[in-house]
Amino acid sequence: QVQLVESGGGLVQAGGSLRLSCAASGVTFSFYAMGWFRQAPGKEREFVAAISRNGGSTNYADSVEGRFTISRDNARNTAYLQMNSLKPEDTAVYYCAPRPSGSSKLVYTQKDDYTYWGQGTQVTVSS
Repeated sequence: QVQLVESGGGLVQAGGSLRLSCAASGVTFSFYAMGWFRQAPGKEREFVAAISRNGGSTNYADSVEGRFTISRDNARNTAYLQMNSLKPEDTAVYYCAPRPSGSSKLVYTQKDDYTYWGQGTQVTVSS
């Protein structure tokens, strides 16, 4: 059974930083690409960042490019999202998700590419 546990969210002032973690179990982690998405109140879940199964390829939403960094540690079955220069518009619940991948290079940016989701972690950025 796939289990994903996100952590690291919280309340931070604009310009601050947070590092989110996503611990996965029930999957052979290195066979999965990973994605981070977020959902603000009243809005649809949107893509934030994605990383290939070996970490060699990444992709970011335009809104976070240059401020956020996705990474992974396959030995720890954990993906990370380093968020710097946070803005109030980054406020949302952040979710991670795994996607089985036969390629070490592919990343997946559509939420329909993913089946399993964690419970999410709240990130609130005050102005």
